[in-house]
Parts: sequence; structure tokens; C-alpha cells
Amino acid sequence: MIKPSKRLRISAAVLGACLLAGCSTAGNKTPDTMRYKVALVAKSTQTDFWKAVFVGAEAAATEYNLDLSIVGPETEEDYEAQNDMIAEAVENGAQALVFSAIDYDANAPAIDKAAAQGVKIVVIDSAVNSGEVATYIGTDNYSAGQMAAEAALDGTTGDLQVGIVNYDINSANGQERERGAVDALTESGRAQVVATIHTLAEANSAREDTLEMLRAHPEINVLLAFNEPTSVGAAQAVEELQLADSLWMVAFDSNLITVDALQTGVVDVLVIQNTYEMGYFGVQSAYKLLAGQRSAVEKHVDTATRIINRQNLFALDSQKVLFPVS
Repeated sequence: MIKPSKRLRISAAVLGACLLAGCSTAGNKTPDTMRYKVALVAKSTQTDFWKAVFVGAEAAATEYNLDLSIVGPETEEDYEAQNDMIAEAVENGAQALVFSAIDYDANAPAIDKAAAQGVKIVVIDSAVNSGEVATYIGTDNYSAGQMAAEAALDGTTGDLQVGIVNYDINSANGQERERGAVDALTESGRAQVVATIHTLAEANSAREDTLEMLRAHPEINVLLAFNEPTSVGAAQAVEELQLADSLWMVAFDSNLITVDALQTGVVDVLVIQNTYEMGYFGVQSAYKLLAGQRSAVEKHVDTATRIINRQNLFALDSQKVLFPVS
């Protein structure tokens, strides 16, 4: 039996222009009964990554006059809580789900069950093993992994001894990033992955596991970390062991800690995803599916991913993607 997870609930809605103009509605329905209900079930509500996703989702909910709720488990490993949240959202009348899967396989039955009840399924960020998904919106994770590896290859010389810090082995996006990175490193002919860890998507766990890996493999001279919590923890381990001058680090996502680590030289490159667009286009797609605009919804939408380093850190377009909520 699992402990109940803390949930964040957010409601975003505005009255439509028609109501402001004082015009009547079809069938004498009130505006509230005409608003579509959309539930966003995230992997977490705790990180800057997801907070930026929520801002984009709320903006779309406001624009399309949707009744939007947002929930997520306390940790990015609690797929059972996600499944409960899916069932609860459907029970509460959600007509569409915007979903990011913690576990590619274990979340699938809950999604299939929701779809069988007529709920439209939009996936953002991390895929789920279901044929009921209308669209995936997010990073091309294989390409993002390649970008991380290529940044390390471009920024260094000589042979690379690589350590990889990844999160839940059942999370589709993390595994695609790892696969893309390993393929690019292997194809280079001058890099070898000497250690890979799959840690909890939580900074302190990632820090402890990275410390253990780096102590066991002092030959590591390149470190790749694949999401926000693992990047924070891995950067803290590098700083604690005073390896910034001898180790090249590529991290994913941005918050105050990773951006500060980039400025001080602990991190050399940040791979930044477009979190705001994931939230915005996810909710927008849910609206289009509910409004009968299925043909306007693409099967796969690749949100932009970009490289930030110390050379372009203070450029205006870099600041916009580093701090999308501010």
C-alpha cells in the first residue's frame, strides 16, 4: 500500500468574449457547463521544469476557456499515485487528459481505461505504452541525448571516459536520451561509457549516487545528467569532489542551482527543453480534440531544445528559455 501523495491542484479559467458581450448561449446552457474539462497529470509538481509547464498549460486554458486541473505525485517514481490521479480525474468529469508518464508500461493500463471511457489522451514530455494517445508533445529525446554527447565531444579533446547519471529506468524519455548519447559517443570513436547509474529523480539521491560513481571511477572525465533533479545532484557531487577543472559536465534543464553551476564552471553545458510550450501545446491540443478539430492535431510535436553554455548564457533568447516563468 502506498502513502497518499501530496497533490497540487490548480484551476485556470476565464469567461469567454461572448459572455462579456452579453450574447446568449446555445441550448440555454450556462458558460460553465459549456467549458471543457481538462486534467493535466504531471510527473511531479516540485521542480522548476514542471512549474514552467504549468504556466504554459494555464495560459492555454485561459485562452481557450477551459476548466483545467493540475495534479502530480510528490516524487517522480510514484507511478501508482499517477494511476490513481488518472482514475480520479476521469471520475471528476475530465474529458481530456494531458499526461506525462513516470513508467512507460505501468501507466499504460490506466490510460487505456480512461480512453475506453471516451477521454482524449495527450502526452507531453514522457511517453506511455498506449495506442490511445492522440499526440505526443515534447522533446525529441533521442536527439537531445545526441546533443548532450556532441556538446561534450565538441568541448573537449582526446579520449573521453564518460559517466552517465540517469533517472528511473522505466521512464521513456530518460532512456531515449541515454540511447541517443551512447550512440553519438560510440560513433565518435574516441569516447567510452565507463559507468551508468539510474538514481531517484531527486537531487540528494543523485548527489549521493554520483559521488559513489565518481569515487569508484576516478578516470571519468565527462559527466552527463539527464533531467533537472539528477543534474542538480550530479553538479553538487562534482563541486564537492572539486572536479570542475578536470571533468566536463553536461546537464539538462535549468533552475537557479544549475545556472549558477554553469557560471562557476562546475557545469559546462545545459541542454534546455521548451517546458512552457509543452504545457501550452498540450492543453491546446486537448481543446482541439474536444472541439472536433482532430485533423489540426499532429501526431508528434517536437518542442525546441537548445544548448546553453557560458558563451551564450546572457543572450536575451537564452535568458528567455532559462527562466520561462519569470
